[in-house]
Amino acid sequence: MTKKEIAELAVKELEKLYPDAACTLNYDKPYELMFAARLAAQCTDARVNVVTETLFKKYPSLEAFANADLAELEQDVKPCGFYHNKAKSLKEMASQLINDFGGEVPDTMEELLTLSGIGRKTANLMLGDVFGKPAMVTDTHCIRITGRLGLTKNKEPAKVEKDLVKLIPPDVSSDFCHRTVEFGRDICNARKPKCDVCPLNYFCKSYISQTSK
Repeated sequence: MTKKEIAELAVKELEKLYPDAACTLNYDKPYELMFAARLAAQCTDARVNVVTETLFKKYPSLEAFANADLAELEQDVKPCGFYHNKAKSLKEMASQLINDFGGEVPDTMEELLTLSGIGRKTANLMLGDVFGKPAMVTDTHCIRITGRLGLTKNKEPAKVEKDLVKLIPPDVSSDFCHRTVEFGRDICNARKPKCDVCPLNYFCKSYISQTSK
């Protein structure tokens, strides 16, 4: 079976399993998703949602974030970990959005990557979820699952993204990534994947290689 055929089956099966899969970070405004994604680095979405529920009320605008007292902002985001860097990023991003982009989140990869603390993963999340553009969010679930399926041998997010862009149709790429997150949490988890009950096991290279020994 070719990688393209495996990719087609994965898209189909994951769509059946999670037809309504979506980003699990809560937000109302585009920049709030970007800020939440920055806070989610090495932190769970569930914890970030608890923090941002209060945070976005306390700082209801980009101006409020830009003018925030850094030490106070650090304490506000402390539960998310790495709070020195994350608070600094939020404050800098707010200023950049106001000064460089007229208060609007830019809609190109190149411009998004100019923002403080924003890498390709968050930029892709913004492109897919906010702007409805083709996007490949290669988080840990996506990397692990596509590796087990045999769609990539790489572990680095940018290289995995490059591999998957060739295999996953652009119109479903963003949804595919959200579905891998759900699938990774439910079935294909890191330590004890439920291979025996997995609906993808009939074409999963990892499972097939294990059972054929």
